[in-house]
Amino acid sequence: MNTHSSYRFRKATLADLDLLMAWQSTPHVGEWWESDAPYDAEDLSDTRVARWIVSIDERPFAFMQDYAVHGWEDHHFGHLPRGSRGIDQYIGDPAMTGLGHGTAFIGARMHTLFGEGAPVIATDPHPENARAIAVYRKLGFVPSGPVQETQWGVILPMLARAA
Repeated sequence: MNTHSSYRFRKATLADLDLLMAWQSTPHVGEWWESDAPYDAEDLSDTRVARWIVSIDERPFAFMQDYAVHGWEDHHFGHLPRGSRGIDQYIGDPAMTGLGHGTAFIGARMHTLFGEGAPVIATDPHPENARAIAVYRKLGFVPSGPVQETQWGVILPMLARAA
């Protein structure tokens, strides 16, 4: 079993754009992650969002971002306490799916975010993404309202609270 310390998170940079584009072009990512282009310099400098390349044993295999839920006007998580963070992620390398890495690296990042003082971590999977919802439930997330349409698409709002 992988431990929290097995995963490395490094800030995504412009040098990662080809890797992100390759990952986003895979069917298992494209099904749930809608984006024509991964990011540009302006996106990567946006202080509301921390974007990460996730690696294990020096092998990059996933993308994760966490963001300030109060950074956008009328955000669907804007009602949460100050300091709450939202998360999104995907495993880009198809060979790394189905092995428990998602649960493990998301858990590792949650541990860090709670340790930094986040009172709540929010996520918003598509309601038909049963695999993601199952992972989030394993990590302590619970639905926090009905399925809803947002500016980012249809979501199931889910929350995990600091212990």
